[in-house]
Amino acid sequence: MFKDPIVEEVREARMRHSAKFNHDLDAIVDDLMKKQDQLDRPVVSLPPKRIARKAS
Repeated sequence: MFKDPIVEEVREARMRHSAKFNHDLDAIVDDLMKKQDQLDRPVVSLPPKRIARKAS
């Protein structure tokens, strides 16, 4: 199977970041939210996309 080097790099970075917080999801989210607050650019929040149901 083909391994994309970019995907592998992202996965490794994610695992390193997760390990810093002992894989505690709440702590990871808190850290990412703090980083987001420090950005000097707007953060875009889009409404969820609705999936149309097929007529039966």
